Amino acid sequence: MDRKKVCKKSSAKKKMMSIELKREIIEKHEQGVRVVDLSRQYGRCTSMICSVLKWKESIKSVTPAKGLTIISKLRTTLHENMEKLLMVWVTEKQLQGDTLTQTIICEKARAIYGDLLKQTPQTSIDEASEESFKASRGWFENFKKRSGIHFVEW
Repeated sequence: MDRKKVCKKSSAKKKMMSIELKREIIEKHEQGVRVVDLSRQYGRCTSMICSVLKWKESIKSVTPAKGLTIISKLRTTLHENMEKLLMVWVTEKQLQGDTLTQTIICEKARAIYGDLLKQTPQTSIDEASEESFKASRGWFENFKKRSGIHFVEW
């Protein structure tokens, strides 16, 4: 009988963890609680606990947008800066009374991202992964949730 195996494959659906839960796990591990004990306590696989601990510096430093409790991907500072600048632009356009559509906002997001990418010194490996920003429909829907904008026309 394998005593180390804690994860049960009863459901295929991935359980998401809130940022608060991740921070709680990190704090308990820093106090000396073992990974196996944490996985039993929270009902998660040991590999998931290890992943949280692996990314603990990023998890500690992240500040989620209003209304968000679960962060599935740790986004780069380049993405965060782009979205902050985009929100400033969207607010200015709204105050001017301009009509904004998804297409206009996505084009502006790509432009801001491209400008930030040019200003940021990158290595060749990082550059290939960073240039993958597409401002897709999915990104736009999540951006609306993160930023709380509701006035965009199609």
